[in-house]
Amino acid sequence: MTSTQTPADPHRGQPISASGKPLGQAPVAMVLLHGRGATAESILTLAREFQRPNITYLAPQAAGNTWYPYPFMSPLAQNEPYLTSALGAVRAVLERLFAAGVPPAQTILLGFSQGACLATEYAARNAQRFGGVVGLSGGLIGPPGTPRDYPNSLEGTPVFLGCSDVDPHIPLERVQETTQVLSRLGGVVVEKIYPGMGHTVNHDEIAHVTAMLDSLLDSVG
Repeated sequence: MTSTQTPADPHRGQPISASGKPLGQAPVAMVLLHGRGATAESILTLAREFQRPNITYLAPQAAGNTWYPYPFMSPLAQNEPYLTSALGAVRAVLERLFAAGVPPAQTILLGFSQGACLATEYAARNAQRFGGVVGLSGGLIGPPGTPRDYPNSLEGTPVFLGCSDVDPHIPLERVQETTQVLSRLGGVVVEKIYPGMGHTVNHDEIAHVTAMLDSLLDSVG
């Protein structure tokens, strides 16, 4: 346990890995959230696929390599206090970027698998204009029937959701529900469902995210 980590806040004080431009030297940033059992360093390998080194990439590390212990469609209380701590870890990275001159509107929040669930849930609970939100093989957290009456608006934030139609961990219905909820919150959502794909990231998804990065770079000059 780190000096700042507590049982009530297990992800507090975990390291943040970085690549691309150093913090404060690029107008655009991406926060990358790894999946269950993975690491911040492993999700940063995705940054190389975008071939945009003029961006700041930050990836927080989950304590024990897991953002929350039970499946994402378990009762919300079952995944506490880990879920609240994980959402706090995302907020801390965004605050670090903001302090360096990169606001949420110039930051893309991206996650894969468990990280995608965390990214979409954070965006829904903290709706505002982000540079983009990307959920790769993931969806909003909570069991079927979870209330989705999130406040505020995504204010036209571009959102990309990509997933297989037969993903063993992510039901197609939850991806579709996530599209509906984020659209209702004011996100401009592109949902791509890939027939027969495994629990992975494909080249088409990489192309969509790269286009999102380029559009954001163009918008900030």
